[in-house]
Formats: sequence, C-alpha cells, structure tokens
Amino acid sequence: MKSLRKSLLAVSITVAASSSIAQAEELVFAHGANPGNPRYDAAEMFAAIVPSCSDLTVNHAPSATMGNDAEMLTSAQAGVIQMSANSQGAFAQIVPEVGMLGLPFLFKDEPAVWRVVDGPVGDALDKKAQEAGLKIVTFWDNGFRNVTHTDKFVSKPADVEGMKIRTPPDQVTIDIFKALGANPAPLAWSELPTALRSGTFDGQENPLTNIYSAKLHEITPYISMTGHKYESTPVVAGLGWWNSLSEDDQACITAAAKQAGWYQRGSNMLANKKLQSVMEDEGAKFTTVDREALMKATASVYDKYEEELGGFVSDLRAAAK
Repeated sequence: MKSLRKSLLAVSITVAASSSIAQAEELVFAHGANPGNPRYDAAEMFAAIVPSCSDLTVNHAPSATMGNDAEMLTSAQAGVIQMSANSQGAFAQIVPEVGMLGLPFLFKDEPAVWRVVDGPVGDALDKKAQEAGLKIVTFWDNGFRNVTHTDKFVSKPADVEGMKIRTPPDQVTIDIFKALGANPAPLAWSELPTALRSGTFDGQENPLTNIYSAKLHEITPYISMTGHKYESTPVVAGLGWWNSLSEDDQACITAAAKQAGWYQRGSNMLANKKLQSVMEDEGAKFTTVDREALMKATASVYDKYEEELGGFVSDLRAAAK
C-alpha cells in the first residue's frame, strides 16, 4: 500500500509539472519610459494584443525596473528578460550601425524615417543584431532631439561651446556635440534629473515627449528646437528565446509589436508637435535655431562614420533622401 501511495504521488507530481509547463509562458517586456510617455502606452497595447493570438502572457516592466537600457539588452541576450523597447544609443554599443540612424540632420521628418527603417535598411540592421544575439522585431520612435539648458538658448554653434551637456551612451550624439565645441558626457536616463539639479550638467537633449514626461523642462526651461538628430526605439528580443518560439508565436509578437508601434509612432509625432504650447504654459521657453550653421558645424561627423562604416552609411544616406 505504501508503495502504491508513493507511485500515485510521483504520478501527481509529474502531472502537475506537465500542467505548469503547459500554462502560458510569461514574456517580460521591459523599457525605461514612465507613464504618460507614448512608449509606455504602446507597451500596454502590446501586452493586450499578444494574448489574443498566442498563449504567451506579457509582464509589462516599465520605468527601468529591469535596469537601464544597456542592462536590459544584456538581460535579453542572457534570457533573463525576453523583450525590450530599448534605446538607439545603448543598442549602438552592440550594433554600431544602429547608431547611424542618428547622424546629424539626416532625416527631415518622421515619415522619412519610417520608410527607411521599415525597408532594406531595417532588414540589414536586424541581420547585424542577430549576429550579436538579439532580434530586432520592429522600430518604434523616440523622435527628433532638442537641446534644453538651465539658463540660456543655444540657437547657433557659438552658444553650445563649452556647454556641459548630458547625452545618452551614444557615440554619434557625443561626436555631434564635440563638433559643436561642447563638453558632452553620457549618463543613464534614470540619473539625469538629479544630475541636472546638482549642476553636474548645464543641460541635456531629448525629444519633447521625454522632456515632458520626466519634467526636465522644470529644471532646464530654455528649449532650443535644434532637431539635431533622430533617435529610434528598437524593439528587440533575445535571439535564443526568439528562436525557441513557434512560427505562429513569432508572427503574433511581430504583428503586435508593429500594431502597437504604429500607435506609438503616431502618438509620439503628434505629442512632439503639441507639447510646445503645453510646456510654455508650464513656464518653459522656446526658440528656433540657425539650422544651416548647425548642419555645417557637424558635417565632420559624417566623415568619421563614412570612413568607419562606409558602405552602410552611403546606403543609409541614399535611402534617407
């Protein structure tokens, strides 16, 4: 009888374990944006769509709760998390070609960007990413970046000289501001408000959506609409996890990321157009810039990367036109 009970217990444990495996697998989708940012809303939409076409469930992990962007990419490579709506700067440390989307004044507007990243250039970047253990599922927007300062506008190159400016960990952005004579330094996004309040930096640069959701306009109220570079939000998956999925699940996740992405892209573009008046009501000040002078001053950045990544940069510039 004891032997029978032991056998029945062993069978029960095996059945329970099998049942647990059969339950929906959790997909951790992490990013650094706070509520109110279009990236946060798109992640919520992604989490709602995936269960409609897959047995996967989505654990939405926003606000850098799974680490900063670089840490999230490492976690995706290692299989600790499955996906991340990440940053172009951090991703460019792994796939340098991704950083080329941020060459100065490369794109005239968001639709021009979408035509490029949704075409052969995006496919080429995905191929590079897979060589590094990551899969680019799609590209969301971060947007065109503008400079904010604690006490002055920076409308021409001379205004930027000597400025202590925070950048993301993105070499192209650093090179842009070195070309303008500034003193750029990378810092994690989550640490930026404290660094600005302490006077470590004179200012920073970001799309208006990021500036507003993090309330950076309250610390650096002088906003110069430089539009000096575009920055994407690559939506990436760990390649090992991705390859373990069925074709149906891969198709579901891709469709969900792209559907949420069109919402995110549109929301981000409209928000960046509407936020100026909102921020002005809250005390921020805006100015236009001498775009031609800034373009001329940063032309040397192209020379550097055409030498390093020649063919890809040439193809990208042609596609952007």
